[in-house]
Amino acid sequence: MKATKLLGLAVGFVLGLSLVANLAAQNINLGLSITDGKVRSFYLSVSSYFGVPEPRVVEIRQAYRLSDEELPVVFFIAARARVEPVAVINLRLKGMSWWDISLHFGLSPEVFFVQVGTVRIGPPYGRAYGYYHKARERKTWGQVVLTDVDVVNLVNLKFISEYHKIPPEKVMEMRGRGDKFLDIHDRIVKEKGKGGAADKKKSKNQPGKKGKK
Repeated sequence: MKATKLLGLAVGFVLGLSLVANLAAQNINLGLSITDGKVRSFYLSVSSYFGVPEPRVVEIRQAYRLSDEELPVVFFIAARARVEPVAVINLRLKGMSWWDISLHFGLSPEVFFVQVGTVRIGPPYGRAYGYYHKARERKTWGQVVLTDVDVVNLVNLKFISEYHKIPPEKVMEMRGRGDKFLDIHDRIVKEKGKGGAADKKKSKNQPGKKGKK
């Protein structure tokens, strides 16, 4: 009887250590996401653009093992469909593609695209925009089919260009070189930081600009 009790205590102790270790690992992962400047800046922009608290963005990223570039997709579809992000994620966990999920919620393919002035669009956007231009001219949106890669590229293009108020062609160019969206976002943030200071200094030296907003 005593041996059984001791064995039970030992097993409980081991399970307790395992739980503590798992919680510690989760805290470490969460800490890395928060303290990494490039990642946190991306999360803050996602939070601001979609009107979602940053802790919620981090929570969803950690809980569902999503990639950083999938976060805007989840919040974009959820916002357009007017459902909770978890409703989108649950369908994804069932094996549905981002495209099928968007159709499930009755979204039009048109919501994924931004207007661009470039006539010839290269990879990775050429195929998707080929569908877009044909469908827009012929009004045959039902024939459009987007892959998971297409949806990720299009949503992040829309998110980054609209949030930072920059031409989408600039994002397309960087993505076309193979840059990751976290790096694209980070570069734009840094460029805006430098340019913002320069523009402010320049505006002070321009005559007739005082007092204007």
